[in-house]
Amino acid sequence: MRRGLIARSLVELPDAVFDARLDRVRTAMQGAHFDALVIYTNITRPAGVSWLVGFVPYWSEALLVVPRKGAPYLVAALSFRVKSWIERTSRVGEVVHTPRIGLKAAQQIAATRPDTAVGIVDFDGLPAGIADDLREGGPGLALRDASALFAALRAKADPAEVALAVTAAAIAHKALTAARGDTLNAMIAGVESEARQLEAEEIYIAAAPDLERESRLMRVEGEAALGKTFALRATVAYKGTWVRLVRSVCQDSIAQKAAARLAQAVASLPSDRGFSGFRSWLVEGCRMAQPLDPLIGSRLDAAKPPPPGALVSVQGVLMIDGRTVLVGAPALIGQSGEAASLIVDPLYD
Repeated sequence: MRRGLIARSLVELPDAVFDARLDRVRTAMQGAHFDALVIYTNITRPAGVSWLVGFVPYWSEALLVVPRKGAPYLVAALSFRVKSWIERTSRVGEVVHTPRIGLKAAQQIAATRPDTAVGIVDFDGLPAGIADDLREGGPGLALRDASALFAALRAKADPAEVALAVTAAAIAHKALTAARGDTLNAMIAGVESEARQLEAEEIYIAAAPDLERESRLMRVEGEAALGKTFALRATVAYKGTWVRLVRSVCQDSIAQKAAARLAQAVASLPSDRGFSGFRSWLVEGCRMAQPLDPLIGSRLDAAKPPPPGALVSVQGVLMIDGRTVLVGAPALIGQSGEAASLIVDPLYD
């Protein structure tokens, strides 16, 4: 269950932003001969639905149905008591409440035309029970995978999404500067508290408590002993946009060299040539429903290079002056031969 603030901002996400995204989706649907599009959402896969209508689930699951004509509507497993909250925070024409969201969504679509051609975003990742209910509720529906169509639409960030990423990165930056105290748990508590005061929808904190022993970032349970150098990573969501920012607590000169190396490597994206000196590295971004999907990296077998204009979060492990250091920040992939660039300085006050 989410614990942060979920509220719609008509300044940051005006109706015109959602209208433009919906127009693009419907144009693509027409070209692919889809009469309706269905997108699944839950707490771990919120990004597709939030991008189109602004809905972010605190818990449970839902299906967004986008007809070629008419307003999108949400079929949610959430109880009726949250209907007014969904309507306040989302831009949907109707909210339907039911425990069997696949069955009801299919029945709603089939009521208009029993043989409707329906595109399912991330069909392979749809829970089996919901897929079965879609077939039961609309036995005549032509269900097809719409993953490639939707991924192409999400590939390039629009100005509103870039602005939200900048805000999310600023929250992460300020939150990590609040990592004070004598223990790792005290630092993590300070980071989380600051992020929530700055209206983050969510923040997840991972740590590498002792970089001389282990560079792997992990969720901290219990109290871990801090080494001379350690790292914290803040994963922040703001108005449906997610970013990661990594801070290594080490000598200033090492941190500065690491930040410069990261910026230089990022500038070469989507090529991986800038990361040749990294011990390991990873680039993540949103393709469909997962907000931070692994795209390219030193340990990935199948690469999905980010296209021009994509928002990504980059992380890497370096050896500088004999010390292990972690560094990471969100970035924007350049267009028309432009270099990619970080959207926040990974160094800290």
